Amino acid sequence: MRIIFVRHGHPNYEKDCLTPLGHLHGQAVAQRLQNEHVQKIYSSTCGRAMETAGHIDEVFNLGVVPLNFMREVSWGSIDGTPIYEDGHMWFTSEYMVSQGITLMNPGWQKTDLFQNNKVSLEYDRVSFAFDKWLSSLGYTREGEFYRAGKPEYETIVLVSHGGSSSVVLSHLFNLPLSFVCSAICPDYTAVTVVSFPDKEGSIVSPQFEIANDSRHIDKIKTQNNAFA
Repeated sequence: MRIIFVRHGHPNYEKDCLTPLGHLHGQAVAQRLQNEHVQKIYSSTCGRAMETAGHIDEVFNLGVVPLNFMREVSWGSIDGTPIYEDGHMWFTSEYMVSQGITLMNPGWQKTDLFQNNKVSLEYDRVSFAFDKWLSSLGYTREGEFYRAGKPEYETIVLVSHGGSSSVVLSHLFNLPLSFVCSAICPDYTAVTVVSFPDKEGSIVSPQFEIANDSRHIDKIKTQNNAFA
């Protein structure tokens, strides 16, 4: 199985929809994926993600299946105690780099920057829901890996957000979220492809095919670098 993660196009966050530029992004990624033999399209239920998925569906005519758990994650102090940049996951990773704090701490959720941060709770919520969904597709979490049941070889598209997709990639590959936020900081409609070996009954680990490919929008990039 292959999962093609796609971040939404340039958004109007206030109205939760795509801007005219965002629609160009959506059209560009749809053309980018036209030869990928996609069998299913899933999307976060946020408007900006659903509209991006709609452009992709114009190519494949499969319909878009909503996944509410892939809506963008929230961040910030749990109890009101101030934390760096109000706990924004991207800025926190940048701060860690600037201070020489390792991004590879396996106990990142218990560190000062994350233990009182809503994103740690969101991480557990999204990871649990994603594993439940992945189990319905034939892969069940066992420890740090997955057992392949009777998966079908298929390619699916999952349109979501910089935050929620980073949470999922962190969980899939057992990497600290702080590292993923720094190493894979997705541009609008960036494509990341993850494949799962179809070895029925075996314990398997996902593999990266492509990470953060946004070359399809090189000619229409915006200077707006908000990640949500």
